[in-house]
Amino acid sequence: MEHGFDLLEEKVRKAADLVKRLRKENKALEDDVVKAKSRLQEAERRLASLEKEAAPSHGKETEGLSREIATLRHEREEIRKRIAKLVDVLDIFD
Repeated sequence: MEHGFDLLEEKVRKAADLVKRLRKENKALEDDVVKAKSRLQEAERRLASLEKEAAPSHGKETEGLSREIATLRHEREEIRKRIAKLVDVLDIFD
């Protein structure tokens, strides 16, 4: 009986540690999303400004900003997926 209780205590400790770690990772990912959104908004503003001034000499810069926006959108989607996975794991403990 004592051995079974020890095993249960150990499993509960491990689960609690896992929850703590996942919450910390979730917070970090949420912070990453905020930063990525900020970078995306800035890039979109710069792109809009450049498009208004659109001249042949700005073509390469506009293309570069378009690629940057695509990259930031991809990063944001990846972060959303990771957060969703963490939330699913955390939901198990609720």
